[in-house]
Amino acid sequence: MKTLYFECNMGAAGDMIMAALLELHNEPQALCDRLNNIGIPNVNVTASPSVKNGITGTHVKVTVNGQEEDEDMHEHNHGHEHSHSHESHSHEGHTHEHEHSHTHGHTHEHSHSHNHTHGSYHDIEHLIGHLNVSSEVKKNALGIYTLIAEAESHAHGVPVEQIHFHEVGEMDAVTDIIGVCMLVEELALDRIISSPVHVGSGQVKCAHGILPVPAPATAFILKDVPMYGGDIRGELCTPTGAAILKYFAKDFGPMPVMNVSKIGYGMGKKDFVNANCIRAFIGETSNDNDEIVELICNLDDMTPEAIAFAQQLLMDEGALDVYTFPIGMKKGRTGILFTCMCKHDLKNKMLDLIFKHTTTLGIRENISRRYVLSRKVDEVQTQYGPVKIKTAHGYGTSKSKLEYDDIAKIAEDNKISLVEVINEVKK
Repeated sequence: MKTLYFECNMGAAGDMIMAALLELHNEPQALCDRLNNIGIPNVNVTASPSVKNGITGTHVKVTVNGQEEDEDMHEHNHGHEHSHSHESHSHEGHTHEHEHSHTHGHTHEHSHSHNHTHGSYHDIEHLIGHLNVSSEVKKNALGIYTLIAEAESHAHGVPVEQIHFHEVGEMDAVTDIIGVCMLVEELALDRIISSPVHVGSGQVKCAHGILPVPAPATAFILKDVPMYGGDIRGELCTPTGAAILKYFAKDFGPMPVMNVSKIGYGMGKKDFVNANCIRAFIGETSNDNDEIVELICNLDDMTPEAIAFAQQLLMDEGALDVYTFPIGMKKGRTGILFTCMCKHDLKNKMLDLIFKHTTTLGIRENISRRYVLSRKVDEVQTQYGPVKIKTAHGYGTSKSKLEYDDIAKIAEDNKISLVEVINEVKK
């Protein structure tokens, strides 16, 4: 399984993620050239070597009308009255220490010497929809942008339709997002995993006052994602970086066992004690060794029918298995140990369903590593009709089994026994 693993020890930003993925691409310059010609207005993308703490990687620079975003042009200057909120950043590369007071010798009422315009979320949708990229890239880019817009809307308490973006910062963010989506498509990945995300620490000064790190929009995006602070002062993870990871990563945790074929280093602008970079590892992981989640609760006040209903519903919604054990509980009560096994990306969905359809007040989580045989399904023709055969092999063994639903239907339709159907298949 072709797997990509992001190591986010210094957070994540859109430009840094794109730079790391460029190092994994066979033709990084050709991709930059194509990115410059897909229809993002007045944008130019360049990639150049960058050294941090003795490590050489790639830094991506995006300019709009020859101008690079700086601390006067933050990504989500999204005030519903077009007032400049400097809490979130786009083409960040971790350039902002957030120790500046933002007194730049001018007011933030569009009195800049250069002409800056703002666009709505629907303008961004329109722009992405008309870019010369594949439908898959458009779909993924809009999915990422939706996460950002919803987070900004929540942080500022206004509808998504009233969010407005600063032209330079927003074209920068669109370019980062589209570039990442193009790279993900062309790298043809089967799975993307990320480490827990380092968000930085301290506070950020903005037009509305002093805000905590991570900024509200970033924190909203990273809900249900493992993240941590630390001793490094500043905003390490940005809304764009958070949204890209949240959208693409199917799991967050330690690096899996993988045969790494290539490593990409995406560098930020600022220098820290730690090397300011995100690492991207690409390689092969095995299909037969993965981790699953076990969600467990004790039930003592549900009927068997209600438990069976919950079991079937969870299975229908994608659980790998749902099973029960009889147990003895406090005060001599008999009860049921209810267990749901599922993939990591379905955990939150399964939690919601268990709380909704059982009487439990709490659910325990175990992470289990499982080993499975490689499987395939064949079909054989019999005088009664087709029957599926499930075959599995690996670890020095092979086994097969007839699909029960197929043979049961044949037996029922033809008024014969299951054994007779099985014998017919064996012929």
